Amino acid sequence: MEAGLHHIFAEQVARLADRLYGTALRLTRSSEDAEDLVAETVAKAWTKLGELRDLQSFEAWIQRILTNTFMSEWRHRRASPEVAMEPETERNEGEPFSLFEKLHRPFLLWWATPEEEAIAKLLREDIGRALDALPDAFRIAIVLVDIQEYSYAEAAEFLGVPIGTVRSRLARARAQLQRALWQHAQDAGLLDRHIPRKDQNV
Repeated sequence: MEAGLHHIFAEQVARLADRLYGTALRLTRSSEDAEDLVAETVAKAWTKLGELRDLQSFEAWIQRILTNTFMSEWRHRRASPEVAMEPETERNEGEPFSLFEKLHRPFLLWWATPEEEAIAKLLREDIGRALDALPDAFRIAIVLVDIQEYSYAEAAEFLGVPIGTVRSRLARARAQLQRALWQHAQDAGLLDRHIPRKDQNV
């Protein structure tokens, strides 16, 4: 019985290995730390396998173990998490920023030409860099809610903060990400070629 269970467990872990590592990398910002986090997660998941009632929920279950493991270690590294965790408002954060408003069209639907794949790859790379550049509090909130798709309430529980704080961090994080992507697109010379100016008739 245990041999069969071990086989199923190994299959599930192998299937999800890339996703687990991707989440761990976004949380830790370090390939070595991400590998350690995944290894610890798998070890913990095996010891807790008896708690899993439905194999269909394996991915959500092991992702939660990964998140809990990261949060536990992250809190442990900080003597006073809430003091260090809430970033100060940056000077350029004063005005709300919306990439959607700038573009006047849905995000990632700017191009319908052969260069679409190359542009999408560039954007994915820029998103990764912009996400990694966020302060811990903002990055973790984005990973929990926008990547792992936890609810605000679940993210608040993980972080040990009120739901309002999660909403505030997400709003500021998303604005910073959009601002960074807009700047990357400007620097790459992509905007003038594909996006009409506000004073042009559509």
